Amino acid sequence: MKIIKKPWVLILGMMSVVSFSQQAKDTITEKKLSLNVDIINRYLWRGQCWGGNYAAIQPTVEYEVVPKLSLGFWGTTNFKNDYFYPDGESLYKGYQEIDFYISYQINDFLQFQIWDYYWPSVSRVEGVSNKLFDYGPTSSQTVDAMLCFDFSEGFQYPFNATISTLIGGNDYRYDSNDNPKRNYTTYLELGYTFNLFENSSCKTLQNIALVPVAGVVLNNKAEYYNFADYDKPSWVNLGAKATKEFDLGKGITMPLSLNYVHNAATANTDFFGKDFLVAGISFAY
Repeated sequence: MKIIKKPWVLILGMMSVVSFSQQAKDTITEKKLSLNVDIINRYLWRGQCWGGNYAAIQPTVEYEVVPKLSLGFWGTTNFKNDYFYPDGESLYKGYQEIDFYISYQINDFLQFQIWDYYWPSVSRVEGVSNKLFDYGPTSSQTVDAMLCFDFSEGFQYPFNATISTLIGGNDYRYDSNDNPKRNYTTYLELGYTFNLFENSSCKTLQNIALVPVAGVVLNNKAEYYNFADYDKPSWVNLGAKATKEFDLGKGITMPLSLNYVHNAATANTDFFGKDFLVAGISFAY
């Protein structure tokens, strides 16, 4: 369960927009600070729907500490406060999250990342800890180690791939005596980039990227992926994303995206369904 009611995610998001505007006015030789704000019609992560069918805002701030090494912050909120009730009607309406990450560019196509996901519940829940830096079995925090392969630019075959393993926090399975044991839940994803209409005379159609993806959870016995199979590999993220980027000048871009996702899990998908359409607009500097 990944939900908070703290207003600081929204505050940090507003701060990032302010910084975004200020940075656009400054001329710098080498940009070390990258800013991005996404506005989407719903939040979907690896085929997992968080917050239901509500629009969300997602600020990102990334700073290059040294060449190849960056630190970043990412947040999301849908401005809803309600959690679940016994009748189930309000399950997961309110959702907010704040993450911190570090990334290191190993070479032209390989990047190593560590993400710290923090998602306390929007209201007090029996047996759930909302404490920051609590990585125990009842915590609302998880650490994810990732290898990201990206051959989408400058390579003959524009593949991308992600290998993700949870190495800390709330990722435990339980034996017959209810003893917790770390599960190391692992997710694999493969994608391919098609650059459409590159030679089109219509500028609106030029440089539209279409990226089909296939993502699978290999070992979900800890049930970290709520809307997936728990006892077998689960294809939770099958779909394609189309993106068109517009250059607004002064280093500011505005990508538009449309993403179709199918969750092919055979169980635990009844509440939100299996098919999702996510539309988004971004402002990046």
